[in-house]
Amino acid sequence: MIKELSEYPVVLEQSVAWGDMDALQHVNNTVYFKYFESARIAFLHAAGIAEMLMTQSIGPVISQTSCRYKAAVTFPDTLSVAARVKQLTMDTMVTEYAIYSHSQGRITTVGGADIVMFDFKNKCKAQMSDIVLDAIINLQNIDDPRKA
Repeated sequence: MIKELSEYPVVLEQSVAWGDMDALQHVNNTVYFKYFESARIAFLHAAGIAEMLMTQSIGPVISQTSCRYKAAVTFPDTLSVAARVKQLTMDTMVTEYAIYSHSQGRITTVGGADIVMFDFKNKCKAQMSDIVLDAIINLQNIDDPRKA
């Protein structure tokens, strides 16, 4: 376990592909959002809610996302991409991501996303079910918004 990522319940390994780099010979800024997406989906799977969310008319929609580049990443490298929920409400989860470069031995990139639950059938914001809230709370130590 990488010490800097010990508080993240989900960490996945990602190889940097040659095609991830741009003309300036570092990973293109847009690729980091794909890395974050992979970690986010892994988090939903680890919580056991990914399939459930895909089969219901209520699911997650990203309302905002961000990325801060601390150091350039280049090919070849292996990255550990970590995800966690920083804040949880009845209808929103604020996620955080960190990318650790194995060749550099440090976190090179951090980011986040605000994810809102959305009712696709009625086209409006929706609350998370108790099952979804329990799954996220059980995956990591975070305050239960129902007790606020």
